[in-house]
Amino acid sequence: MPSRSSATVVEATKRLLVGRPLRSQQLHETLLPKWLALPVFCSDPISSVAYATEEIVLALAAGGAAYLTFSKWIAAAVAALLVIVVASYRQTCYAYPNGGGAFAVSLDNFGENAALVAAAALLVDYVMTVAVSVVSGVVAITSAAPSLQSHAVLLSVGCVVLLMLANLRGVKESGRAFAVPTYAFVVLTFVMFAFAFGKGVTGHLPDATTAAQQLRRTTHVGGVFTLLLLLRAFANGCTALTGVEAISNGVPSFRKPKSRNAAQTLTVMGLLAISMFVGITALALHVHARAQPSGNPSVISQVAATAFGGKAVLFYLYQAATAGILILAANTAFNGFPVLSSILAQSRYLPRQLHNRGDKLVFSNGIVLLGGFAIALVVGFDANIDKLIQLYIIGVFTSFTLSQAGMVRHWNRILANRPATGTHRIKVSRAINLAGAIATAVVLVVVLYTKVIHGAWIAILAMAGLYLVMKGISRHYRSVSVELDVAAAERPLLPSRNHAIVLVSRLHLPTMRALAYATATRPSTIEALTVRIDDEDVDRLQDEWARHGIEIPLKILDSPYREMTRPVLDYLRSLHRASPRDVVTVFIPEYVVGRWWEQLLHNQSALRLKARLLFEPGVMVTSVPWQLQSAAEVDIRPLSF
Repeated sequence: MPSRSSATVVEATKRLLVGRPLRSQQLHETLLPKWLALPVFCSDPISSVAYATEEIVLALAAGGAAYLTFSKWIAAAVAALLVIVVASYRQTCYAYPNGGGAFAVSLDNFGENAALVAAAALLVDYVMTVAVSVVSGVVAITSAAPSLQSHAVLLSVGCVVLLMLANLRGVKESGRAFAVPTYAFVVLTFVMFAFAFGKGVTGHLPDATTAAQQLRRTTHVGGVFTLLLLLRAFANGCTALTGVEAISNGVPSFRKPKSRNAAQTLTVMGLLAISMFVGITALALHVHARAQPSGNPSVISQVAATAFGGKAVLFYLYQAATAGILILAANTAFNGFPVLSSILAQSRYLPRQLHNRGDKLVFSNGIVLLGGFAIALVVGFDANIDKLIQLYIIGVFTSFTLSQAGMVRHWNRILANRPATGTHRIKVSRAINLAGAIATAVVLVVVLYTKVIHGAWIAILAMAGLYLVMKGISRHYRSVSVELDVAAAERPLLPSRNHAIVLVSRLHLPTMRALAYATATRPSTIEALTVRIDDEDVDRLQDEWARHGIEIPLKILDSPYREMTRPVLDYLRSLHRASPRDVVTVFIPEYVVGRWWEQLLHNQSALRLKARLLFEPGVMVTSVPWQLQSAAEVDIRPLSF
């Protein structure tokens, strides 16, 4: 137990990191305006344009330079898919304003199993988003400073911890902190387009530094092999869609009108992501930028160098903004994961603690849990982006497909209960979601085919494991609810008698307080109980008992094997067998100490016995505390985030 000074330090440190707590009535103050919701929920899809083009070009380069001409068509397909998905999730924002995204849609339209598959897919993908985003940002940093490469894991873990602390300070606080780098990346990207256009018109736009690089074919092409290569490039480019669903999960976080503001923010995000992705791809093709397997130099840095100049201040600012947005892309997950886990906890699919709000009215336990899982993933994969990227986007398109298919069924149910007139808008919405369901299902098949053999099976295994865990938690909560239901079982009867037993080892003030308190409860019978482990100690206790004239009888249990717990349990069980309707209340005097090391010197036997007595039917356990002088020095304050 901490001292007053150490507790004060802990409290001061917590306030420095997290800030002052907010009242529950201040929840409305944490709701987000659209300009702030954009960096909070959309940093992931916006940042994806920094590497989606590179993933396409890198995949096509395996077929040789001639296959890079397919980049524009694949980019167009990815952009079209992004339009469809954004339009589809706009419908979800209006139809399910309470949040939950794919989980809520699937639960309402397909039932528990489909909903848990969607939830497991999203939760796993959120963890992957944090790991991939942070590691990719650290790669950008170590590319500029190679001496830091050996510290990539430590840097990545540090970034995750900083993101976790920022989000523990509250949604608005983290949004303000992350708004500057997010908007800086967006603005500088369009400035880059303007510079490139100006240079292109005047004929001064140079080729990328890798333009003269000879590409060697490293895979089979022709016929079906060409199709497989194009499908793999398309699957890689679909990383541009990660994080799109976060807004539909977090609709309750928006200011009123929540659904409309969420849908409008989603539209703005889609316009920005599509225009930036298409622009970067077109510019990369124009300057003949080649993607490097090592990732250095990245395609986006090559494009920026041709537009701004490799030594220009704007180039370095853009590199810093790119690294920042890549790392901050994880913030989308830090907002999506806690909200979704809270909804799952409220529905009894995850531990109830995940539904609790912390000091800053955020779901602190979910934030810490996500940070912990992401750190484990970063350390486990040694901050290797090539390995981590293969586990990515499986969960995204699983949830996409279930969500859009669920929305189609949602509209069908509404149409079935309405007259034929006035249903045009509903039919249009259904058509949008149907297009989204078909498109994302096709992409899911492609992603599964192209990524499973490269390590994505780990993500699928994690999703399956999480699904089983949620099913087990739900089963447990249901069984406990049935077991404890007042209406389904007889109410506990009033005990016939209450036998009070005070455990004693020696006669001192804590024992006297326990005896007095037990007497004050007016039990049917009362006795003191000790175990004969040392004959001299028991004889001394008997002498003091008689000398002080204590009228409560002292019962001594023999213990030939010098243990305390078993003789006490045997005695209590004998009382319960003799009178099953009676209750035995065991009073245990305990020291309350103020220093952690004092706890090691006291109460160990009492703690073990209390833990064992909890499993005994008909036995109630009451602790009678005695505060030592050191306990008065302790400043007890609740420790929560």
